[in-house]
Amino acid sequence: MALAAGKGTRLFPLTGEVPKPMAPVVDTPIIEHIFELLAGHGFDEVHVNVFYLADALLGAYGEESQINGMKVHLEREEQLLGTAGGVRRLADRFDDTFVVVSGDALTDVDLGELVAFHKEKGALATIALHRVFDTSEFGVVEVDEEGNILGFQEKPNPRDAISTLANTGIYVFEPRVLEYVPEGTFFDFAQDVFPKFLENEERFVGYQGDFYWSDIGTLQAYREAQYDVLSGRVRVKIPGEKRGESLWVGEDAQIHPSASLEGHVLVGRDAVIGRDVTLAGDVTVGSDCWIRPNATIKSSILLPGASVGDGAYLEDCIVGHGYDVRPRETIRGGALIRR
Repeated sequence: MALAAGKGTRLFPLTGEVPKPMAPVVDTPIIEHIFELLAGHGFDEVHVNVFYLADALLGAYGEESQINGMKVHLEREEQLLGTAGGVRRLADRFDDTFVVVSGDALTDVDLGELVAFHKEKGALATIALHRVFDTSEFGVVEVDEEGNILGFQEKPNPRDAISTLANTGIYVFEPRVLEYVPEGTFFDFAQDVFPKFLENEERFVGYQGDFYWSDIGTLQAYREAQYDVLSGRVRVKIPGEKRGESLWVGEDAQIHPSASLEGHVLVGRDAVIGRDVTLAGDVTVGSDCWIRPNATIKSSILLPGASVGDGAYLEDCIVGHGYDVRPRETIRGGALIRR
């Protein structure tokens, strides 16, 4: 199951116009990277709960679709039920070992290795853990040498943290887990369910592997995720034809011969890069974008349908869907969203 119901408030104002799972990373919605990950590891079916701006997700994928041979089912929640409540509502879909993954995080975790670890340990529940520097942004988990989970802390000050291992929101469960979750009630795995596992001395373990994970919790983290993909730190699919070491060009994109492209650059499908345009640093130009002559864009992300006027200058910006930057405008930093 992929969880995609939440509001993603820390990524506002970007999530004021799209649900966080639909926010593009290298011109591909975050949740589509998750679908690719699941399909690539042999999963043949995924259920997705949707609530906040649900129509955007349903419009993109429908109630049922297929991605790389994997069946994708989207299920609208009438009320927000939390991470555990959302899975409990679909309990009849899960009659064997199953995986739960956040639909709004970027990762290349080896799910086959994770499930094998879970089965080897004979666990009721397994959490994928990832080491972080700043614990104040994450729930952290303490484990012993055998991987058994001993305790949790929610966003502790680094001075007081019991660990630097973050709960990634990627879980492997046996169906009996859902007996701990009441039906039709807002319930959270980390806050409500996992403490009960410890109280009842369930077999509950943490997996530490060598994988990339970002919860993309801030606009800065969103920009960093784009760079991490384009620079090869994350094993995910980058759309378009790769030209040279650091340029990807989507289908029917047009790049004027006089344009200067330096650094890691992705130009999405049907995008137009005009005469004497400069793209420098790590730049993602989404599908259907139009960059007019003499514009300069540095270390920025343009979401699909955005346009940049003649001679404009952008640096460290996120330009929202369909936003028009005016000619000769200079903008440094921040997210530009249509009101």
